[in-house]
Amino acid sequence: MKKPCILRKRYIPDETVDISGDELLYRDEEMLITRWKAIRPRADISGGISYAFLKQGIKISKFFNNSGEFIYWYCDIIDIDYDSSCDKYVLIDLLLDVKLMPDGKVIVMDADELAEAIEGGLVTKEQACRALRNMNKIVNMMYEGSFPPAICRDERFS
Repeated sequence: MKKPCILRKRYIPDETVDISGDELLYRDEEMLITRWKAIRPRADISGGISYAFLKQGIKISKFFNNSGEFIYWYCDIIDIDYDSSCDKYVLIDLLLDVKLMPDGKVIVMDADELAEAIEGGLVTKEQACRALRNMNKIVNMMYEGSFPPAICRDERFS
């Protein structure tokens, strides 16, 4: 499987990180699945597996602690910019995040950052609306018990 260039772009803080070194587990026109280690050493997480739904604008990550045990699901709301001429993905973080804890607790995060990004002109009205709609879909899936999607529970990618 050919390995693409994968960049993670954030608006707050303003940074672009090359995550092409993550292990590529699966790739097609609708999904990228990668296994990764934490970029910066952390006491609470060691790494995880991320499922980027390229046409849906969400990235669902399964986080593990330093003992390799599952600790929670983390959903980034993203835009995807793909350049086929150089096989490069830019996963653009639209700031809103949703965390699902093992006990079923749903935590919506960083709405204040999205507001700051709108006020500062870092994201467009269209991006903000897309982020809010995607967050709503994810939260509804969590409340309905249909989260995570089946592909995220597939043992081939554990």
